[in-house]
Parts: sequence; C-alpha cells; structure tokens
Amino acid sequence: MKSKAAVLYEMGLPMPYTKSKPLKIEELNLDPPEPNEVLIKIKAVGLCHSDLSVINGSRPRPMPMALGHEAAGIIQKIGSNVQDFKEGDHVVCTFIPSCGRCIPCKEGRPALCETGSKSNEKGEMLEGGKRLYSKGKKINHHLGVSGFAEYAIVSTHSIVKVDPNIPFKTLALFGCAVITGVGAVINTAKIKAGATVAVVGLGGIGMNALMGANLAGAKEIIAIDINHNKFESAKKLGATSVYDSSDEENINNIKAATNGGLDYVFETAGVVQAMDFAYKITRKGGTTVTTGLPHPKHNFSLPQVTLAAEERTIKGSYVGSCIPSRDIPNFINLLKQNKLPIDSLFTKTISLDEINEGFDELANGKTDRLIVIP
Repeated sequence: MKSKAAVLYEMGLPMPYTKSKPLKIEELNLDPPEPNEVLIKIKAVGLCHSDLSVINGSRPRPMPMALGHEAAGIIQKIGSNVQDFKEGDHVVCTFIPSCGRCIPCKEGRPALCETGSKSNEKGEMLEGGKRLYSKGKKINHHLGVSGFAEYAIVSTHSIVKVDPNIPFKTLALFGCAVITGVGAVINTAKIKAGATVAVVGLGGIGMNALMGANLAGAKEIIAIDINHNKFESAKKLGATSVYDSSDEENINNIKAATNGGLDYVFETAGVVQAMDFAYKITRKGGTTVTTGLPHPKHNFSLPQVTLAAEERTIKGSYVGSCIPSRDIPNFINLLKQNKLPIDSLFTKTISLDEINEGFDELANGKTDRLIVIP
C-alpha cells in the first residue's frame, strides 16, 4: 500500500528548515505486516528533540530515513503470530522494541534491549529488514516507528494497547515525553516525598519531569532553562522557582537558596553545558540524572574527587527506565485522575506539510509540544 510520509535524506542541513527543507513529504510504498507486526493508521505524532537530533546530525542515523517516533494510532491490519492485538485497537508506539530474550529484557529493563538497540541503529525492524520503499529503494525506519506518516508498519514489541477514550494527540505524548520525563523521576531516581528537585531544560521531557516531581511529593522544584518563555508554564506544573541557566552566577544563587544544592537534579536538554550546570547544583550526597542525548563526541567532565568525597551519584535514564506495557497504562490512569496535566503542554497541531516549520519552532525553543495530525 501507499502512505504519505516525511523522509530525511541528508542530516545537518542549515536552519531555518523552512528554507532548507530537510524533511521531504513524499509517497512511500509499504510492505504488508510480517509475523509479529501490525499496520497502524497514524492519528497523531509529536515533534521531539530526538527527531531534531537526527535532522541536525547530533544523533547520526543511516539515510534516507522516515522520521517520527512519538506516535499513536489505530491498528488496521495484523500479521501472522499476532495474539495480543487486533484490528481496531488503539495503541501508543514505543521507540525501543523489546525482544524479551536478551539479558536486559530478562532483567526487566526493556529500554536497554540489545536486539532493539541494534535494529534501531541499522534503521531496521526488530524482526529484521525494512518495509518502506521510495521509487524502488529501501527507506530506513526511525526507531522502529517512522510515525511522521499516514500509516506505519510496527512490531508488536513496539506498541502498547491503550484506552480508546483518550484523544490521540494526548496519547502520542505517552510514547516518549511522558515515559521519559515522568519515568526518570519515578523509576530511575525513585525520589522520595519531601525531596528537593531541579530540572535543567524545559522541553517536553523536562516539563514531564516537573510533573513527575510534583506527583512524587517533592517539597521544592526548581525549573531551569535559557528560554524565559518556558517559566510561566513551568510554574503552572509545580515549579516553586525558576532560573536562567545561561547565567552562571545562578549556580551560586541556587546553592545559596537551597543550603548547598538539591537532592535530585535532572538534565533533560542533551547539552553538555546543561549537564555541567545540573551537576554543580546537586548537593553533597545527591543524585544527578540525565535523560539527554548529545552528540556522541561531546564529553562531560567533572572533578573526580567529588564523586567519592561528596558521595555523589550520576545516573543515566533512557526511556525513563520504563517497562512500557506497565507504565504507559499506569501513567494514563494518572492522567484520568487529573494528576498528570499533559494537555497543558500542547502548543498546536500541524499537518505533515508544515513539519519543517514545526522543527524550526522546536529548535528555537518557541514551543512546548507540536503534534502532527497526518
């Protein structure tokens, strides 16, 4: 069958993307779903910095690639061996397929699935190979989803069945922003009620980390970013104070205001300078957690003595250390209880044809979350 999709042929084209147009909207051919795969009609997909990091080249991937990973939709057709899903099911896509067989999967850490990671790096499906074509040439899959499209072929290991009564533009965010941000707080850091928390970087993941900290009962939540237009939204989501991270003097200001630093600091920007800021405002005995994905060649340095002498902890958090089949339904229930105000993050919906303009807005920090409705 055929599907309109957004395809990236070259990484690193200059901004503004409105002019360079890195994403080409074209009609692709899709193979039918193979065993353990489904065909999904994409109903909503979010623009995320993980997509932007492929566009700007900081997250190298094989080209050409059909982008998009934070998606939700309806199953249209199932392949053989599919048992837990049926046509008509509403599903959220997850960007790390879990094979269930490797050591991380057996340990209950599907975000670290070795097979899924290898297939994502190759631009392939979990089951191997590619299902997308343009003019007879194979197109790489983005994180097993390729959701900037009308339709997508996705592994059953990359989807979670969800409540059909939730709007798709809300559901899409549970595929990345929610599980990564809230999950980093709840699963990775396991913060305790009464803890002090800071979040450096107020994109979609950072805003969800704020919600997670508020949900977990943090007594103080500091929101930090270089964009002041993020501060009002952060306050509405539970931030007790806000600071500009471009002013290095605010490191001392925050430490003075918090009696030496915070218990938990989350770096969600994927920028080394943000990680440096986060580490420096973490108190002795505290934990710095990063969800960011900077370019592989960018290095973070620190005084090694502080790790031992101050009993510091640095932790990475990928996909919020989530088990998607468990956590996505749980987080959706919190949404239904009005404990996760996800809808407050929406800026607007756009069409596939407006996607390059959308990434300009995302890159410039002018938006919280844009949702593409194919």
